[in-house]
Formats: sequence, C-alpha cells, structure tokens
Amino acid sequence: MGSDRNVAVFGAYGHTGQFVVAELRERGYVPLLRGRDQDKLLALAQAQPGFEARQASVDDPASLDRALNGAAAVINCAGPFATTAAPLVEAALRAGIPYVDVAAEIEANLDTFAHFAEPARAAGIVVVPAMAFYGGLGDLLVTTAMGEWTAADEAHIAYGLSSWHPTAGTLASGTISGQRRGGRRVRYSGGRLEYHDDAVSTLEWPFPAPLGPQSVIGEFTMADVVTIPSHLAVTEVRTYMTARAAADLSAPDASAPSAVDERGRSAQTFVVDVLVRAGGAERRVVAAGQDIYAVSAPLAVEAVDRILTGRTRTTGVASAGAVFDAPDFLHALSSQLSMHVPLETRG
Repeated sequence: MGSDRNVAVFGAYGHTGQFVVAELRERGYVPLLRGRDQDKLLALAQAQPGFEARQASVDDPASLDRALNGAAAVINCAGPFATTAAPLVEAALRAGIPYVDVAAEIEANLDTFAHFAEPARAAGIVVVPAMAFYGGLGDLLVTTAMGEWTAADEAHIAYGLSSWHPTAGTLASGTISGQRRGGRRVRYSGGRLEYHDDAVSTLEWPFPAPLGPQSVIGEFTMADVVTIPSHLAVTEVRTYMTARAAADLSAPDASAPSAVDERGRSAQTFVVDVLVRAGGAERRVVAAGQDIYAVSAPLAVEAVDRILTGRTRTTGVASAGAVFDAPDFLHALSSQLSMHVPLETRG
C-alpha cells in the first residue's frame, strides 16, 4: 500500500485518537501512531499490530519532522491544542502535507487562523482546525442551512446532550482556555468576539421531538464562534448547552466515557439544533447521533479523505464549511448522523 494512504495520528492513544485510528483503518488508510507518551504508544501498537508507532515532542521540531515522514496527512487529536496545534501545523507545512485537528479550544483555533493563514495559503496546503463535533459539525450545519444566502442576522446552535462524561483531554483543554481568557466568558455579537463577566443565564430551548424542550445554558460558547464567522457573514453566533450536560462537565467527580457497544461508543446521545435567521426568514437543520467523541472521528477522517482526493474549495486555513461542500459532506456521514432539514419559514 502506498504512502498516499498513510495518515499520521498525533495523540493516537487518546480517547478520540483511538476512534480516529479505527475510522482510518475501516476506510483503508494506514494510521501512523504518533504521540508524546512512549509507553502509551507502545501499548497501543501492541493492541494494533502492524502499525508503526513513533514518539514525538511538540518541543522538538526534528522529532515532529520524523513523525510526519512518509505521511500523506496528519490529524492532531492531542490536546490541549494551545500547546500542540502550532508546532504540528508548522511541521505539516514543512512536510508539505494537509493538517486537520479536533480542537474545541476557542483561543487555539483563533491562533491557527491568525498565525497560519498566509503561510498555509502560500504553500498551497489545506489546514482545517476544529474538524470535530464542536466547531466543525456546527459550521457544516449552519453552512447547509444558509444555502444560497450570502448573509444572516443570527445563527443559533443548541447542543442537546443526554449527558457529558468528559475525557481528561476535554478537562485539560477547558482549564487552559479559561486561564487564557482570565476566567471571562466569550460571545460572538455585532460581528466580533466579546469577552465579558456577565452571569450565566438559563433558558428553554425548543428541541424537536423526541427530545423536546430542554433547559439550556445560554452562551455556552464553543468553537463555532470561530469557524462560522471565518467564512460566513453572520452578525450573531450563539451556542447553547443542555443544563444537565453542563452540570456533568463541571461536576467535581466527573467521570470519563465508558463503552457500551462494539465500536467503543458511550451511551451518550446528542441532538444539534441549528436555527439561522435572515430578515424575516428562518431556516433550521437538525442532526442527531451517539457519542460526541466517537462522531468526531468520521468528521476528521472524511475531511482528510476529501483533501487527499481533491474535493476541496480552497487552500490555507479554512473551516469545514469553507473548504468542503457542506450538504454533501453531511450526507457522506449519514451512517453516523441522522439529519432533518425542515422547510424555510417566515417570521
């Protein structure tokens, strides 16, 4: 099998990384097992015989160059991305290969757009940050909902999670993000990001059946406030999280996901309800599935597959909705995502 099927997975032994490795194998790609922890890499290599494992440090550019040698692309699954994204993007540009990550950290994604837009464009390389449940999926759904619209007044993304058992990586990334913004909260309003100290608000979101109305945390801001405005003219981007899932995330005894099926998925289910408004018109798109970490794998791997097969719309740093045909991308994930696209309505 040629090297054009080799995809380096940095953080391959992590919770999401292992889903990505499995997804690559199912699609006929050869995952190159990469990461910072030698012992965890060796343990994964023993469980995944026949795949090359190689340790690399984000503080050692030469080790990253060796890690990407022979790879056609790299998927970065190793958080906190404030630490790993920039060194891996730089290594990918040196290697001349596309880079995809699953970063949910708002600040890390902003850094990727700010620091690498010009170098990646000049090199003709595709760099896609936040190609995961948070950031990537919401962007694809909003892009699909907008269709031929060139602008919108508001985009609302409501996350209806049945529960949230966070991974250690999620908790570490959240801590880093909180520190970087001094404990303040963030919103996208008036066409720009704003940092504020307003109190947390709750409201009821009308999720479609069978979930139905749920109490949500207002402005539970996720990476969508970076990905969507990067290519769509939307004045307000708001994200919401079911209150029970938010409580799970912040619980002092929060536990990691546990597998309930042969694919390693947890019992967690989700509904992502997207509402876009322009003038008096509204459009809505709904996606549902199981396990937010597991579904990040087909999102990231589908992105790599489309890049390597030339099904892209641009180069440089770009979000999912900018670089791919959003409706077609979502259709390709129909085995993992249940989609519902209601008709446009007038307010």
